[in-house]
Amino acid sequence: MPATRKWDGRSYDRISGPMESLGREVLARLQLRGDELVLDVGCGSGRITEALIERLPRGRVIALDASQSMVAAARRRLPQADVRVIDALELELAEPVDAILSTATFHWIADHERLFRRLRAALRPGGRLLAQCGGEGNIDELRGRANAVRAREPYAPHFRGWQAPWHYAAPGRTRERLLDAGFASAECWLAPAPQREPFMDDVLAELGEPVVVDYVRLNIDAVA
Repeated sequence: MPATRKWDGRSYDRISGPMESLGREVLARLQLRGDELVLDVGCGSGRITEALIERLPRGRVIALDASQSMVAAARRRLPQADVRVIDALELELAEPVDAILSTATFHWIADHERLFRRLRAALRPGGRLLAQCGGEGNIDELRGRANAVRAREPYAPHFRGWQAPWHYAAPGRTRERLLDAGFASAECWLAPAPQREPFMDDVLAELGEPVVVDYVRLNIDAVA
């Protein structure tokens, strides 16, 4: 979620259905009384933020994203919500939160050590971090085929020096980083989440070879 990455909030909102579905599954695991203060890290266009707010009738949500465009889209969706332009690596809050939720965000952040330190500092003692992002092995098949095409002419000159922007971390190393950042306990695990969309199925059926995008999600459940 670095500030230099460019996003289009309106476009993302139109195509983020699969991410919303995965995010709602994560949100369902977050136990809430309904009166907590919860931080949504990497809120995007606000789809999961909206569902989170519905679960906090007596509570409050602070939603953040490093992208101005994403925050603008979230504010259009949720005009009364507290949505802020903040890079998670620079996170500082005036008061500690009871819980942190994040979906489909951490793999865009290279420095997980600093990220987890910032999140731990934002949580009250005993507060919970619940997150999911792309994990080790995510879209390996897709990326492998794309790399083969990228290495060929006429594409190779255009990709010379290109570095992948993702950080698909392993669960064991992620747990170590969380504990090093000051979390009292942490569980991290991978789960396959292959994605297929009806439109793409119909298009690929015309070609005769359906393709499954091999998503692998890294799940994080940590307690401050």
